[in-house]
Amino acid sequence: MSDGTVVVWDERLLAYDLGEHPLDPVRVELTMALAREFGVLDRPGVRLVTPEPADDAALTRVHEADYLTAVRAAAHDPFFVGHGLGTADNPVFAGMHESSALIAGASIAAAEAVWRGEARRAVNVSGGLHHAMPDRASGFCVYNDPAVAIARLLDAGAERIAYVDVDVHHGDGVQHIFYDDPRVLTVSLHETPLALFPGTGFPDETGGPGAEGSAVNLPLPPGTGDAGWHRGFAAVVPSVLRAFRPQLLVTQCGADAHRLDPLADLRLSVDGQRAAYLALRDLAEELCDGRWVALGGGGYALVEVVPRAWTHLLAVVTGEPVEPARLTPPAWRDLARHRRPERETPLRMTDDADPAYEPWQPGGEPDAVDRAILATRKAVFPLHGLDPYDPRD
Repeated sequence: MSDGTVVVWDERLLAYDLGEHPLDPVRVELTMALAREFGVLDRPGVRLVTPEPADDAALTRVHEADYLTAVRAAAHDPFFVGHGLGTADNPVFAGMHESSALIAGASIAAAEAVWRGEARRAVNVSGGLHHAMPDRASGFCVYNDPAVAIARLLDAGAERIAYVDVDVHHGDGVQHIFYDDPRVLTVSLHETPLALFPGTGFPDETGGPGAEGSAVNLPLPPGTGDAGWHRGFAAVVPSVLRAFRPQLLVTQCGADAHRLDPLADLRLSVDGQRAAYLALRDLAEELCDGRWVALGGGGYALVEVVPRAWTHLLAVVTGEPVEPARLTPPAWRDLARHRRPERETPLRMTDDADPAYEPWQPGGEPDAVDRAILATRKAVFPLHGLDPYDPRD
């Protein structure tokens, strides 16, 4: 197996453009520009791969054929409504099928590179469209590229794939698609569905018949910051992954849990997000011989947060992390101001936050985060042979 990293990238991926919409492709453009300025994409062992669109055979492993027909037709009818399309969340746009299929193809390329041993890690920051359902668009997502990539891995012979979703929204589409498949463990940390779209992701969603324990959900209260988020992550994610013993780790790394994100109410910092990527890297190293496929996701602080967060992700995936105290390069700041002059351009790669946390303990006076942790552990840990009250599990 190669020790290198594949970065799947082509400017055509920016064509997934919903118009005047929170999901603006400028966040991906600025991410890649910032990573390039730091030399992350030019590191030894990093190979840029140009993706090809996913074909209908790949897409219909996850999506219904009638839905693909609707996506193609909708792009030629500005008044199209149906299959979740033609809504404020999922407006119709020119080239919708082609751009969506290209993102899915990029995630397939990342997954295949790792599974075939061509790279130990691979990343597609344009991916992570985790809300799309088999027969409909949802939550800004037309095709569910994480699920399409995981399906390709299963078809290639994978027996245990772990999917960890750190987007602020529940990874509902991926969970739904694999809910009855014991070969796929879906783990999602998100703001409580009592307060946020899509309204799913409760602790008692633990997998279908024959796949009990294959879905793990940690819904966190609004206002949760770095310390609480990482306490929850450490109290749930390593234990269930170790019990599952995945062959490969797929992660959806949405940047919208940040405190500046306009669409949600968790309070993470860029430093906390960077620490999450390091934790995911360490779990891939421990459990999967380093095999890790990282995807993007949500993130609507287009200049202030997403480019910094995902540049940290790209740096972690490709080798050495970027030091938080580093200044953003002047050339990148000029580009960001040119693209979005109304946005504040960050000067440094840090929010000057400390992501340290106190480990979870079952006793004492629990706060809302601790209660969420215990609810998740009680719901799913016994299904993996783990003790929900033992902090060593």
